[in-house]
This record gives sequence, C-alpha cells and structure tokens, in this order.
Amino acid sequence: MATSIAIIGAGAWGTALASLASKNGYDVRLWSRRSPERLEDIIKCTSTIVSAVSMSGVNSVISQLQKATISHHTIIVTATKGLDPVTTKTPSQLWQVAFPDVPVVVLSGPNLSKEIQQGLPAAAVAASTNSSAAEAVQAVFSSQQFRVYTNADPLGVELGGTLKNVMALAAGACDGLQLGTNAKAALLTRGLTEIIRIGNHWGAKTETFYGLSGLGDLLATCNSSLSRNYQVGYGLAQGKSLEEILAQLEGTAEGINTTQVLIAVARQQEISVPISYQVYRLLKGEVSPQAALVELMLRVQKPEYH
Repeated sequence: MATSIAIIGAGAWGTALASLASKNGYDVRLWSRRSPERLEDIIKCTSTIVSAVSMSGVNSVISQLQKATISHHTIIVTATKGLDPVTTKTPSQLWQVAFPDVPVVVLSGPNLSKEIQQGLPAAAVAASTNSSAAEAVQAVFSSQQFRVYTNADPLGVELGGTLKNVMALAAGACDGLQLGTNAKAALLTRGLTEIIRIGNHWGAKTETFYGLSGLGDLLATCNSSLSRNYQVGYGLAQGKSLEEILAQLEGTAEGINTTQVLIAVARQQEISVPISYQVYRLLKGEVSPQAALVELMLRVQKPEYH
C-alpha cells in the first residue's frame, strides 16, 4: 500500500496532522491555496487524502478533486467541523455525495492544535461506516502522543465536533461575564443535552456524544482560551463588537456559521435549541450577554429529562 498522504489545508490543524503522520514514517504532502503545485498532482499515488480546510473551503476543494482521478482504494479523511450554509450538510456528507465509491472517515476529538504542536498528549476518533478505512486512519495518526479510537457512527462524531463550537461561544460569554463555576457547569451539561437532542433528530447515536468527539471536545473547547469560538464569546461578553473580535482572531471561528445554519434547520424541523438560539441572537446583536442569560434562566420550569 502507498505510504504517501496528502493533507489539504496548511493551517494549524492541517500542520498538526501533517506532523503526526510524518513522525509515523509517512510521506506527507501538505497543500494549501498558496502552494505552487496543482492539487491534482499532490494527490497522485496517495493512499489517503485529508481535508483540513475551513468549512467555507470544502466545496472548492471537492470541485478541484472531482477533476482528478481518485481511486476507490483511496481513503478520504475529513477533519473539518462545520455545516454547509447552502445544503446544511456536514463535510463528510458533502464528500460522500461527491465521491460515492470512496470510503470517507471523520477525524474529530478534543484536539486543540497548539497543544498537539507542542507535543502534549491527546486523543481523537476516526469514524466511518467502513471499519477497515477507520482502522487505516487510526494507524496513520496513532502514537504515544496521539491516541486514536475508531467509531462506527461518523455522523454523531462529526456533529459532536461541530455543535460544541456553538456551546463554546456560550461558554466564552459565560466566563467573560464571570458567572462562576456553577453557571459554567450548568451551561455545559444542558449544552450537551441540546447537542444530543439535535444529533438524535438527525440520526446520530446518543452514546457517541458521551465520547471524545462529544463530551470530550465540549470540555476542551469550552474551557480553553486557545479555542477561537471561546475567544469570540468571551470578547462579546467584554462588550466588543463581533467585527472587532474577528479582526483580531487567528483563523476561523466555525461556530459562527454553524449557529446560523443550525438555527435555520432547527426552526424548519421544530427542534428545541434554547442555548443555541440565545447564541444566535447574541451574534446578531439582538440581545446582550446579560439579557440572554436572564432569558435562559427564566424559561418555563420542567423536569430535567422529559
């Protein structure tokens, strides 16, 4: 089997993944929009193609690769966390539609890129309906530094990694308002319940969200200033405008776009998403962080599970 891997996206996450695979002896070809090589040439004779681009770049990359010849023996790995604003599909769904005969694997987990680049220990999940493909990706990235598990619920793994970004916006605002540990614990617990509700509605398994890409990613992203989504929420609570925050932000806060898409779908499908809705209103400038908190606290009283 070929040991060359193409990683598309030379940002912090793509670079971190390239380093992990390279240390395991793989010939890694890292490509970005600024690369002098053509993408079609980069992927020739590669066993695995990893997409680590932002959500806004996924369709462009897919269009370019559709012009190339991709063997059905190739594995496509998506490491993007987001929802497409036009189709509302997840990245793996977009990839699978474009390449129906190629196995697609979702790689996700509590993986703050800067910590991985520092050599700190972390874990992730390689999820696919094709178990052999998931195990192949597990082998590519697993090491003493980076432990990879497999999972047969790619949709759940992908949604866990995507929807926690919305909660990270809320968590950042919670800390920015200095609401304390009790409030933060309540927010994350109810946030996980909301994520599971959405995931179940879309066909994902409940137990997946108690794993690394659900609860694990939620804890990491909602408790770290390294998280871009957390930084946005924190800045809003400090009275900064969204435009001002984004101008100073390194990289993309995917939770902003995810929130817009999620609310549109939740309204259409009548899914209850109270925390996500307040995040949406906060991003739109329709409510202050303090007012959003009051609205959540004064919702109709109900049992914890109903």
